[in-house]
Amino acid sequence: MVLGVRARYRRGLPGGSAMGQRVLGVPWAVAFLALLALRGAAAAAPNFVLVLADDLGFGDLGSYGHPSSATPHLDWMASRGLRFTDFYSSSSVCSPSRAALLTGRFQMRSGVYPGVFSPGSRGGLPLSEVTIAEVLKAAGYATAMVGKWHLGLGMNASFLPIHQGFDHFLGVPYSHDQGPCQNLTCFPPDIKCFGTCDQGVVPVPLLWNQSIVQQPVSFPDLVPLYNKFSRNFIADCARQGIPFLLYYASHHTHYPQFASQEYTGQSQRGPFGDALAEFDGSVGQLLQALKDNGLANTTLVFFTSDNGPSTLRMARGGSSGLLKCGKGTTYEGGMREPAVAYWPGRITPGERVTHELASTLDVLPTLTALAGAALPKVALDGYDLSPVLFGSGKSPRQTMFFYPPSPDPLHGPFAVRFGKYKAHYFTQGSLHSDTTPDEACHGLTPLTPHLPPLLFDLESDPAENYDLLQSGVGPELLQVLKEIELHKVLFEQRMEFGESQIRKGRDPALQPCCVPNCTPKPSCCHCS
Repeated sequence: MVLGVRARYRRGLPGGSAMGQRVLGVPWAVAFLALLALRGAAAAAPNFVLVLADDLGFGDLGSYGHPSSATPHLDWMASRGLRFTDFYSSSSVCSPSRAALLTGRFQMRSGVYPGVFSPGSRGGLPLSEVTIAEVLKAAGYATAMVGKWHLGLGMNASFLPIHQGFDHFLGVPYSHDQGPCQNLTCFPPDIKCFGTCDQGVVPVPLLWNQSIVQQPVSFPDLVPLYNKFSRNFIADCARQGIPFLLYYASHHTHYPQFASQEYTGQSQRGPFGDALAEFDGSVGQLLQALKDNGLANTTLVFFTSDNGPSTLRMARGGSSGLLKCGKGTTYEGGMREPAVAYWPGRITPGERVTHELASTLDVLPTLTALAGAALPKVALDGYDLSPVLFGSGKSPRQTMFFYPPSPDPLHGPFAVRFGKYKAHYFTQGSLHSDTTPDEACHGLTPLTPHLPPLLFDLESDPAENYDLLQSGVGPELLQVLKEIELHKVLFEQRMEFGESQIRKGRDPALQPCCVPNCTPKPSCCHCS
């Protein structure tokens, strides 16, 4: 493995001295010199901060109706930016939703299915895929990522962010529950993590680019480290006059929840609320860093979540609000997400809310257009949302296709949304959505075909309670069904499934270990 412990960590990283004003060290100078040649053309280019929550539900924020969530910074963004009510992820689980976010393409095209990557996965997001980081880097942007990657590690760490367009990466290569956690501290001073997480694999590592700097990661110290890295990245880009993309992929509020000392025991919602409050605090620090460096009016901050809440965890799993089910399903609660766009210089403040249809698939085309960059020459599934962001224009997106975590060409999309209508051709429960009173959400609820499909009016019935076809099919609904079926058929004709990266299997030797030749593995992989 290429991964290994550096003799001296970067300043400010675990094991090193306090973080200095140049947290990234020498690579900063190299990156900036390479970018200076493009400064003239990129001088007026906007900056982008893309904030992604993990397993956060549609009903988890104060601005989306939760009565006891402490999310003042996200709510402040919503009150002075644009809040989406009909925003969708491409998938109801982690890896595929992140692939689509970064590429503007449904996860099936890149082969990120079925399910999610594991610590020893052989596959990853193919290097042939073009990410938003690669698009913007070619246009003169500095790019950095912090947090959860979960798009593969691979042989010689070949799938990590620094090989996918990001100049710098500080974070965890997969989900933070994909390693033993029962003896780790999640809340200071010494409250152990709830549950056991995955067993029989290496402890979860913290990476700097592709080197391990800590294993297992110290959860209470993690977010303060991310925040300091992010502030310094923003400040350095401001000093150099270089536009940037910062992708902040938080671990919050995924199980097991954790938080630093500042947020421990502070929420009415218990451990979940403490983790959510720390996430909100990170958003506040990002906004303050932009303001302090004079970049608030030239930076688009966009926030959303990767998929719905894991209701299996009950009070520790989040809330989909009035929506049906959660993570792992193609019901609204699994894929309809909170989303806020904030840009003081461009988006008119004043509690703006849009009911236009939008998706994580639209992020790449939108940022590309705003940066004046060139779109990748591949089939894209997203649209430029500029008309929605900066006015009262209609969304170019009129349809959304809902694929399960394990998609296949035979079944195609389980559901299709067209305008205000959503048709379910197949439904299936998920273990991630167990414990709710609705048995349709549960993991033991089998795959069920529907002919004719279940049809819901999401404007009047966002909870998907009342099938419009229960009382028969009139002329108006018959026309709706015909249009939905036409869109579905045309889309399936264009959809090409790439080779499954996850079916390439696992190799324990690919699991990241800071002491590569130690025994017995995986338990010997420890360094701090």
